[in-house]
Amino acid sequence: MAEVLVYVDHVDGAVRKPTLELLTLARRLGEPVALALGAGAGATAAVLAEHGAVKVLTADAPEFADYLVVPKVDALQAAYDAVSPVAVLLPSSAEAKEIAARLAVRIGSGLITDAVDLEAGADGPVATQSVFAAAFTTRTRVSRGTPVVTVKPNSAPVEAAPAAGAVETLAVTFGEKSTGTKIVSRSPRESTGRPELTEAAIVVSGGRGVNGAENFAVIEALADSLGAAVGASRAAVDAGWYPHANQVGQTGKSVSPQLYIASGISGAIQHRAGMQTSKTIVAINKDAEAPIFDLVDYGVVGDLFDVVPKLTEEVKARKG
Repeated sequence: MAEVLVYVDHVDGAVRKPTLELLTLARRLGEPVALALGAGAGATAAVLAEHGAVKVLTADAPEFADYLVVPKVDALQAAYDAVSPVAVLLPSSAEAKEIAARLAVRIGSGLITDAVDLEAGADGPVATQSVFAAAFTTRTRVSRGTPVVTVKPNSAPVEAAPAAGAVETLAVTFGEKSTGTKIVSRSPRESTGRPELTEAAIVVSGGRGVNGAENFAVIEALADSLGAAVGASRAAVDAGWYPHANQVGQTGKSVSPQLYIASGISGAIQHRAGMQTSKTIVAINKDAEAPIFDLVDYGVVGDLFDVVPKLTEEVKARKG
């Protein structure tokens, strides 16, 4: 059976959820072969095998941590040459999309980014994308070379499918340009205890209607009751009410959770572009004419300061 190369996103051996989703999609196309790079790469094998990887290629070298993406592109190209896959799949993170683009240029292949679904086709893999601020859904395939595809988080279920997961060390030769940009310092992100925004199954976001940084406590309380991530609209971020790292939208992060709750967000196209592929959308806004109500599954016309605390209480009561 044909093999599909999957780039592994992990932190010191802890595999992140989008990679496990990629393995689910890869099994639709062939047998997944995973590539794990850097410190802890070998520790990923058991989890990857549990989710369908027939083979796990690993490589560790100082270059992966000390320099920007080019060493990782070198490794992915080496894996591509060794495997000759029918497709290369990566998560749609900022770094992985750059790696994907550089690989596609090197191997002379087409690139598809931010896919939300993937299936086998008669002429190769067919990707589903949500484009033009989610106003259109397209089905796309690469017409030349091996498809290189990045996939949005929460686009596929995580499914256990035990496989061999044979571990092999990948020999990587780094090019002259691999050490052109050096990382001189790192600062760990302060943990909030909440899920990563782009990977969360539930996201609760606040906008201009929150009316102040101190009022985001209402949004956070609902998020915590649901085990959700907290997002913010551009208006809220620009006002300094919430960090830019939590911005959802065209100039922020793109999310596609199972449930998205928008509180005090009008629904400008900039925000819609980052969340419109959410599976279920709930909006709370006191303006019945707000554009956000055009795309929601459920809408509540009311003051968020009345609605959200009551919703939080109800969630806690049901959990209790």
